[in-house]
Amino acid sequence: MKQLCLLSFLLLLLFPGFAQQRSSSTANKNTAIEPGAYQLNQYLPLLKNKRVGIFANPTSMVGHRHLVDTLQRLGIRITKIFGPEHGFRGEADAGAKVDSYVDAATGVPVVSLYGKKTVPDANDLADVDVMVFDLQDVGVRFYTYISSLQDYMEGAIAAHKPLIVLDRPNPNGFYVDGPVLDTAFKSHVGMQPIPIVYGMTIGEYARMLLGEQWLKVLPAAGEHWSLKIIRCRNYTHKSHYALPVKPSPNLPDMASIYLYPSTCFFEGTVLSEGRGTDHPFAVFGHPSLPNTLYRFTPTSRPGAVASKNYNKVNYGWNLYGSPQQVLQEVNNQIQLKWLIEAYRLFPQKDSFFIRPKTGTYFFNKLAGNNILMQQLVQNKTAAEIKASWQPGLTAFRKIRKKYLLYQDFE
Repeated sequence: MKQLCLLSFLLLLLFPGFAQQRSSSTANKNTAIEPGAYQLNQYLPLLKNKRVGIFANPTSMVGHRHLVDTLQRLGIRITKIFGPEHGFRGEADAGAKVDSYVDAATGVPVVSLYGKKTVPDANDLADVDVMVFDLQDVGVRFYTYISSLQDYMEGAIAAHKPLIVLDRPNPNGFYVDGPVLDTAFKSHVGMQPIPIVYGMTIGEYARMLLGEQWLKVLPAAGEHWSLKIIRCRNYTHKSHYALPVKPSPNLPDMASIYLYPSTCFFEGTVLSEGRGTDHPFAVFGHPSLPNTLYRFTPTSRPGAVASKNYNKVNYGWNLYGSPQQVLQEVNNQIQLKWLIEAYRLFPQKDSFFIRPKTGTYFFNKLAGNNILMQQLVQNKTAAEIKASWQPGLTAFRKIRKKYLLYQDFE
């Protein structure tokens, strides 16, 4: 009890903004959703007098302060920071490889796990006693943070280091939809047999990776490897949680986040997916589509320095609107109508999908199979395509139920 009182006093003293936010939550009958990172009382005792490694990025916030800064001010010794796609400070373009360096603000070495390697090795973890993972996921299979989670878990198991996952709400956690990945098409944009929208928090997903033994590295027989999930407060899978910080440069707002499961398919086509505009993944098109459609010109900018059709007039769609408008448009499912219509209107259909120099079409990696591409070419309807997903979705829902930590939407 004395430790809890002391911790509360330190939080009030060091983080008045955080304390004010907690007071506001109390005033609202304690119904405000709080990520796991906010539950300091639950995990600070596990970090005390330990050398700590943290996988984090700009979304790893406790109130208005970054988790790393918060823990350092509370006397926690952080010896290593690990960074995902876009980097620890979130400044790199999508897909850009990130080098390791020493963070100027904290003086802590940062090891990139989205560059030359994706799994922390024994050298990286030699000065780490306990590992922490805190990234804001968006609940979509081809968003690479769940692949980074798997790699980090495997590194922790191989090094016999305990792992604490600070859970965060899933902004797309209120439905499940899409084709279940065929593992013949696994890549860093899809490593496990889950649908595109899987309806789980990153903590629940970690439990599933371990429980279903989907990890490439698993604890040895008889070994007790510690995985601790720090749960969110007041979150359920019926919640519509608005992210306080953009999760990556090209998902700048909730409209883009809600549309992303439906429009990220365009990354595997010659169409612009809206990078280089104010509304990526809400705007998409191509110069050769009918000029009666919405007109836009993507340009180079921080976080989207280079992409498709830059400095060219594109014609297509602008789905941007308020979060409520976009939620109504998406209607708790992946919408295929825009992809189907774009393919129908595209004049040179044999050039619609980006051809790989070798190997698998990137579109098929996003879809998790080669069937969706065939269905589009065969002019299948959205209803016909979605019907083909149902057996896989039914089987996945049964697995998913075993690992939920929060009330489900069903």
